[in-house]
Amino acid sequence: MGIPSVDALLLFILVLARVRIDTLAQLVLPQRHQDVASLPITSLLLNPKAQELLKDWLTDPLSLLLISTAFGLLALYFVVDAVKPRFYSLKLGIIYGIILVTVVAESVLYIMLRHQTGPAAYTHDGGVIQTEEAIKFFQSGKNPYVEDYTKTPMAEWGLDYKTALYHYPYLPWTFLFSWPFYRGFVAALGWYDQRFVYLFLFILTLIMAPALALRPEEKLMLVAVLGLNPIMGSDVIFGQNDSFVLFWVVLSLWLLVKVQRNEGKWASAAALALACASKPTVWPFVPFYFLYLWKGRGGVRLIFTPAIVFALVFLAIVAPFFFWNPEAMMDDVWRWATGTAKISYQIRGWGVANFILALGLVESRLSYFPFWLLELAFALPVALGFGLWLYHHPSIRNALWAYGVTLFVFLYFSRFLNENYLGFILAILALGYFTKTTALESS
Repeated sequence: MGIPSVDALLLFILVLARVRIDTLAQLVLPQRHQDVASLPITSLLLNPKAQELLKDWLTDPLSLLLISTAFGLLALYFVVDAVKPRFYSLKLGIIYGIILVTVVAESVLYIMLRHQTGPAAYTHDGGVIQTEEAIKFFQSGKNPYVEDYTKTPMAEWGLDYKTALYHYPYLPWTFLFSWPFYRGFVAALGWYDQRFVYLFLFILTLIMAPALALRPEEKLMLVAVLGLNPIMGSDVIFGQNDSFVLFWVVLSLWLLVKVQRNEGKWASAAALALACASKPTVWPFVPFYFLYLWKGRGGVRLIFTPAIVFALVFLAIVAPFFFWNPEAMMDDVWRWATGTAKISYQIRGWGVANFILALGLVESRLSYFPFWLLELAFALPVALGFGLWLYHHPSIRNALWAYGVTLFVFLYFSRFLNENYLGFILAILALGYFTKTTALESS
């Protein structure tokens, strides 16, 4: 017996944050208690008396039971840690169990609630509703970047600044990869929720994650941070697509670790291209990734093929939609986010944008402001400094850390720093901190 290990303390913090954030988020869903009570699974598991006794202002009876299960598993983790702290497989199983009841089960509950109440309820606008509609447009031969979303369930979601009704801001791999799942679930169930894909990839991410760390305690902590990420966990539950993007990044790293041949580099580069063909937030990683391959894995000659594979995969996915209508795609993916589109995304978030608003430097949240000057002035020196550091100290850990910090600085000085970006950055920094170096860098 002794003091808890670091992984036990970290797990306690993450579970506490995960539960508290979710219960606070549920306060903005006033119909939740009634909707949960009307679910068939609720009456199957709980009789009316039990439902009455479990009434709580923060959350519903089913979520209360999931929360209690999570803390029970956490208590078991502390017991195992105290009795046999090196019992890695059991501790990892407990972490997976906690993730199952706090993230996966809650996501399934939200999917059921949405299916019962309506397509604009219990979900995220862009990551779920709009991506589903983009799949439908694509399936019917229409360009998702040309169509507007004013006659879709997107119009029912949100309160103000519904500028996304006129733009699809994600890159094509988000709906292309999901399209077969959409067809399969509609054929089997008669309905579809984009979170089916996100949950599937989220689980695969957590299965791959232990292979990226070297020591058992680091494997445990990496899985805990990725699975119980205070912000990204909520993103999975509501259906934001950062977990989708993260999967392809983790797959790229996993292939470098597990396939210790040139084929591993090619496959890793292809997976990274799929991440880049999903969302521009991955683009800053590309120069650091190839700088690492050059300096840490064999020189310019050996990165030529991975670079060609990366370019071909990325262009094969993005180029057809770009040439289908270059103006529409640029407007949706680029101008909307930078504030130069006719209808642009609002200035908002947790970054420097709030000082722009506080100082009255714009007429409204929808006005243009040259944030690119701030991004260039602050993020470029950071990127160049990390690039020089990576050149002299090449490792995948350093490449990930350089990417995470550069992305954070860039987004802090951008038009919007939404909370989901911070959850994604936390995941990248965790990968950078825990990803092993010895076996990987010597291959």
